[in-house]
Order: sequence, then structure tokens, then C-alpha cells
Amino acid sequence: MSAEIISVKGRRVWDSRGRPTVESEIHLSDGSIGRAISPAGASTGSAEAVDKRDGGKSFGGLDVMEAVEAVSGEIHDALKGCDPMDQEGIDLELIKLDGTNNRSRLGGNALVATSMALAHAAAASVGLPLWRYLGGGRADYAMPLPEIQIFGGGAHAGRRVDIQDFMVIAIGAPNYRKSLEWIAEVYRSAGKLMGEAGKLAGVADEGGFWPNFNANEEALDFLLCAIEGAGFTPGLEVAISLDIAATDFGKGGKYKLATDNKVIDSDGLSEILLNWLEKYPIVSIEDPLGEDDPEAMTKFTLAAGPKVEVVADDFICTSANKIEYAASISACNTALIKPNQAGTLTEAKAALEAARVAGWDSIVSARSGESEDLTIVHLAVGWGVKQLKVGSFSRSERMAKWNEGLRIAENLENKEFDLHSRDTFPW
Repeated sequence: MSAEIISVKGRRVWDSRGRPTVESEIHLSDGSIGRAISPAGASTGSAEAVDKRDGGKSFGGLDVMEAVEAVSGEIHDALKGCDPMDQEGIDLELIKLDGTNNRSRLGGNALVATSMALAHAAAASVGLPLWRYLGGGRADYAMPLPEIQIFGGGAHAGRRVDIQDFMVIAIGAPNYRKSLEWIAEVYRSAGKLMGEAGKLAGVADEGGFWPNFNANEEALDFLLCAIEGAGFTPGLEVAISLDIAATDFGKGGKYKLATDNKVIDSDGLSEILLNWLEKYPIVSIEDPLGEDDPEAMTKFTLAAGPKVEVVADDFICTSANKIEYAASISACNTALIKPNQAGTLTEAKAALEAARVAGWDSIVSARSGESEDLTIVHLAVGWGVKQLKVGSFSRSERMAKWNEGLRIAENLENKEFDLHSRDTFPW
């Protein structure tokens, strides 16, 4: 063993919403250091790893000093002297140390920050960028296609509209750099259109425009106009992606669309969404039904067809077991991978592998409460994931990640065609 862990330190830092979160810092005997910060979600699935919060009055009960102390205390004691190259072994030790099914004793935030920091420290120790270290010597690196929010809704934007994310994907872009340039133009076009129409109410959690729309479908009409106003052909050069986040407004097969002033059942919601698939250039739709509505998810996925990504987020919570179940009933065809949902990188990668075994595509995703941490960009590239969802095209915690992608893209051998082959996407 060329290096060993000599210390693990927890630190309270601040996320993009001004809330406390956990940073873990790992020092190795060869002088290498790895740091990582835990993100936090606003819209969360019931099976996610649980962030440990202190409760009480401090910061509205959201302080994380107990989780920070767990990193500097129990986790440090357990990992001191361990081999930093043994990611799986150390992650399993973290899981065992916590001892709960939902990581609630030490905190999912403490565990995922430490798990990611370990990968950074190990990569530094062997002198590799994290994406190459995670790739394990692969030769077929390619950049993920960015999926970028233009309008935020649901829990990200005061529920001005029910649908959580109205996003775009530059499906015709020749490379990563161009994909960002195209979406920057769409973002600018959307802001101008909303301002002129008096529809702009602010900026949502993830940097997208906070809309003042009168109906959910009105957002789609504006998004279509924004794509065209930026000079792109909808569905050919730039397409639409939606995160319905139906669990947030549905339970037991009943869904309350407050913006549209209606309560509908699973079939009613599916009918609306399938109509949108026919009417608009939508290539991806996330959590179209609630996590407690598996039969409806299966029915919707069949009706949507293989050319549309039906993405599971709350439905699977980055769990290999849940992906295997969802695949067995054909409930979705694409997995959203969020390391903090799982609790460790090893569990997140197991979920990714389960998706691949099922024949699904995957998307690596950030959370609404983010930081300057860049780990997920390296995960997407190193693990060979074809899409990356970070949020919008504003706010430094988002732009830091898109910009890190530009740096990584410059290191790929074939810079002009650095995205995954267009033929490998379902659309």
C-alpha cells in the first residue's frame, strides 16, 4: 500500500440556498488531499439516504454539526490507516458503521461527502484527474450531453407551476462546447420572451427562470418559442426534456394540478403527458407518475414508446434493487443517478450497473441544493454516462460544473466529436 488515510475531517460549509451542508476532507500519508461537499434535494424520494440535521432553532433546524462531528469522529476513527484505493471496501465500512437502512444515524450527507472525498484523494495520490481515475484505464471516454433547465417549477420555484423542470437538450450539437453555446442562446431567448410578456417572476432554486404562467402547458409554448427565437429547429437541433416530479403533487393514484385547478387520476395525468409528447418535441420525461403508482408507470412507458426516455428518479432513488424491480415490470427505461440518494459512490455505481444490465440509459444528476463541488461531472465522464443534468445555465454552483466539463472535453483525444454517439440515444 503506497499511501494510507491519516485523517478524515468534517467541516460545515454552505450550499446554494444558504443552508448548512457537510464537507469531508481526507488527508493521505503521501500528502494527497481529497475534498467533497454533500448536496441536498428539495424534491426527495421516500427511499433516499437521509441527511442528518440537528433540529432545534439554529438555521431552521437544518444545521449539520452532528453530521460534521460524525465525520471527524467515528468516521475518522474507522478509516484511519485504510487503503484509499479500496473505494468499495471503505464505502461498505461506512455503510456498516452507520448501521441503518437509510443512513440516518451518521447521516447520508456525512457518508456521501466522505465517499466522494475518498475518490478525490485516491485520484490525487496516483496523479490522475478524477474522471480518468474513475474510468479505470478505459480508452473510450466521451462527454455527457448536457440537460439544462430553462424554467423551474414545483418545489424549485414556489410551485408557480406544478411541473418541476422544463429543460432543453441540444440533441443536434456536434460537441460539448457547442451544446452549451446553443442552450445559452435558448436561455437568453427564454428570458427575453418572458420579460416582454410579463411572465418573469424571478430565478428558481437551480437557476432557471421562475415563471408566472397561468397553466402548465403555457410553459411548453414559451419554451418552444424560446428555441425557435434562438434560431434552432425544435426536435432536430434542440429538444425538450421534462421532470414532472409527480410524487410531489400525487398520492394513491390521484394528482392535484394546482396551476390547472384540477384533480385527476393516473390515466388522466398520463393522457395529458402523452398528448404533450405528440404536440411538442419532448425526448425525455422524468417521474411522469408517482413513486407509489407502479402500474401506471408501466402503462405510461409502454404508451410513450422506445423513442422517449422515461426517466426514473423518485421511483428508484439510485437503488440497484429498485432498478431491478422497475425493469422487471417495464416501468421506465432510463435511470437518474444521484450519489447522495444512495449514500456512497459504490452504491451509486451499483445502481448504474443495474441500469445497464436492464438495457437502460442513465443520467447523472445534481440536486437543487448544490455547491462548487465538481464531483458529478467527473463521475459522468469516468463512468461513461451519456447525459448530465446539473440545473440551469446560471448561478455559479451550476456554471462551475458546466465549465469543468469544458476543461475535461479539452483533454479528450477527439475534441471535435467528443459527445457520445448520437446513434446511441433513443431519439
